[in-house]
Amino acid sequence: MPRIMTDTDYDLAIIGGGVTGTALLYLLSRYTTLKKIVLIEKYNNVATVNSARTHNSQTLHFGDIETNYTLEKSRKVAKAANMVKLYLESEKNPKLFSKYNKMVLAIGSEQSFELRKRYEEFHELFPNLKIINKKSIGELEPMVVKGRPEQQELLALSTDEGYTVDFENLSHSFLENARKHNPYLQTLFKSKMRSLKWSSDHYSIGIGDIGIGIGIGIGKISKTITARVVVVCTGGNALMMAQKLGYGRHLSLLSVAGSFYWAQNVLNGKVYTLQNRKLPFAAIHGDPEVHNKTQIRFGPTAKAIPFLERYNWSSFFDYVKSCGLNFSSLRALFEILSDKVIFIYILRNTLYDLPFIGKRLFIREARKIIPTLKLEQLNFAKGMGGTRPQIVNTLTRKLELGEAKIVGQNIIFNITPSPGASSCLNNAYVDTLKIMEFFKDEFACDKDAIKKDLIDRN
Repeated sequence: MPRIMTDTDYDLAIIGGGVTGTALLYLLSRYTTLKKIVLIEKYNNVATVNSARTHNSQTLHFGDIETNYTLEKSRKVAKAANMVKLYLESEKNPKLFSKYNKMVLAIGSEQSFELRKRYEEFHELFPNLKIINKKSIGELEPMVVKGRPEQQELLALSTDEGYTVDFENLSHSFLENARKHNPYLQTLFKSKMRSLKWSSDHYSIGIGDIGIGIGIGIGKISKTITARVVVVCTGGNALMMAQKLGYGRHLSLLSVAGSFYWAQNVLNGKVYTLQNRKLPFAAIHGDPEVHNKTQIRFGPTAKAIPFLERYNWSSFFDYVKSCGLNFSSLRALFEILSDKVIFIYILRNTLYDLPFIGKRLFIREARKIIPTLKLEQLNFAKGMGGTRPQIVNTLTRKLELGEAKIVGQNIIFNITPSPGASSCLNNAYVDTLKIMEFFKDEFACDKDAIKKDLIDRN
């Protein structure tokens, strides 16, 4: 006998209101007949953690100038990023994005040779990508060339498809459009999940006020709702929730925080440097701010921290639960961090955040892009930068690069999409198709409309 639905019973619950969760909310509300949906967010609005304007790189990654991507990876990333691009262009809202020229810079003959090889391999996938010499680089970015030795070889791959995105405003746009298409949509803000239990055909979700207690299972439950299907989009917290239900217990987390430095009026667009393929972290690059092209952000640095949320000390306890801190996880983390390349990289990046010494070390990296950059021009961007949960496999004792998604009984855990917010709509599309499977086609999904609007549209 079917269960009688009440005001606290939903077909679907989305936990987490960042750009991943709100993208899914939009896709389901706009393109499916599934309407009894609730969004649960522990803070008082969407996009307040890693999707916040100050907490991410603001870059829409296509894989054209990210030199640690293989051709196969770039095909997937380009397809995913194009969905966001089409949404942005259709909204025509200047609060959502800005567009600049972007380039990846090769310094010296060895890097130039490597970049030429990459161009030959990638230019068919990215026909707008041009290979330019030192003179052309100087015309686009005078400060990149100024002050370099005359004999130093410079080469770049350049395109005008440099989308800089305000993912915070994008999350709000997704929510607003979801509400337009779904009058039954409910949002629960300042609501932290305290418990999650499966009961034959639905999940019971215990919710408490964010100010009461810390962590899952700690704190008073003020309300219980049910949902037939649950999608968790809470970054590193999602692994902790998955493990409580018995999923992903062979996984752990290396929580990596990124920081930035500011400089004024030194670049016209995005300038990347070649990346180390052994590292899962972006090389230092310079980007104009999404709403202020004169303010240039250099970074990100990357350091390991024992928190799931940057600047949120209470997230230490959740990190301990997600990481496990048992023999297997500690052994895996030790082996990863003892790798010479990774250890030196993490150590150097940790020093970049220190007062006085940090700026003096970091400017050496920034001068690879702007040789004449002066110490007084560079300022630490205090309070900026988020975290990225890097998945650790405790069985192989290696970092698992790319997206981390766990699918269970009528539940999906999105731990870290790849490459981050750029894949939010593609990730939502994948989840939408899986959700339709969970409901055994009880609800309809207009895949043709999704493809027309966000995939195949020219």
